[in-house]
Amino acid sequence: MPDPRFFEDLGPVSLGALAALTGAELADPGTAARTVGGVAILSEAGPDTITFLSDRRFAADLKAGQAGACFLTAKQRQAAPDGCAVLITPNPQGAYALAANRLHRPRLGGSEAVAATARVEAGARLAPGVVVGPGAQVGRGTTIGANTVIGPGVAIGRDCDISANVTIGFALIGDRVRILAGAVIGEPGFGATAGAKGLIDIPQLGRVIIQDGVTVGANTTIDRGAFDDTVIGENTKIDNLVQIAHNVRVGRNCVMAAHTGISGSVVIGDGAQFGGRAGVADHVTIGDGARVGAASGVMKDIPAGETWGGMPARPIRRWMRETAWLSKMASRKEGGEQ
Repeated sequence: MPDPRFFEDLGPVSLGALAALTGAELADPGTAARTVGGVAILSEAGPDTITFLSDRRFAADLKAGQAGACFLTAKQRQAAPDGCAVLITPNPQGAYALAANRLHRPRLGGSEAVAATARVEAGARLAPGVVVGPGAQVGRGTTIGANTVIGPGVAIGRDCDISANVTIGFALIGDRVRILAGAVIGEPGFGATAGAKGLIDIPQLGRVIIQDGVTVGANTTIDRGAFDDTVIGENTKIDNLVQIAHNVRVGRNCVMAAHTGISGSVVIGDGAQFGGRAGVADHVTIGDGARVGAASGVMKDIPAGETWGGMPARPIRRWMRETAWLSKMASRKEGGEQ
């Protein structure tokens, strides 16, 4: 279930109501009165939640789980385990998105600059214009710059330095973290799916976890997870204008130069390094100590300790040999050689 510090639960809701909302058909009309209290992904679904299956590669996860209900296509309805109510729809992810919006919503900030329920420890310093939302916590020795907004439920550790015009929501932040001006932490990740009336935004119900000693550069954005968390490991250093998408897990002591872009659900090992303007496609794994050259485009996994470059990225020596060969061939053509 989504973290109650950041999201309100609006359930329970009957499966009949969810079927009407999403246009799905109950495989067993007798389950219409059954209720669920929230949505969940396959790996975390329980008897009180509804999930979805849109990729048959994950059918075994549904079969082995304990989901109370699931959106499925007609062809996949047999993938549901015993006791799991089935809602049949041609677009399970779109139905899940509508159900998630019905069952959960982000908590709203209050009307006070510093909410009465916020807890700011002695020794923390708030500059003019700072907003601290309901239930938020700011640790001792932390400095927060002018016009920064700390959203409901956010927890910031001790001895942090948060610069001006930073926005932080849906996040748990450790000690000695430094976040430079204009950074945005915890906004929804980019996710949409087709619906009956056009594209539907998929609710992003996860969090951002930033561990101790991390530096986040100016105007960098770190999106919250779609359901799982986006995690930045201890002592990682992130330059200005970096984009980190939802569900990314960055290891400890990593370095990312400016304009690096990390797509959703990428896993990065400890000590990895990224040159400026490097890009990584979704669901890629970068091994411990791997290095990615500037302006490279990573489309597949990089083993631990290797250095890759180019577009698409490949082992650096291979890329350099290929680049040298192409230059040589182009020079021959220009000189009239055959």
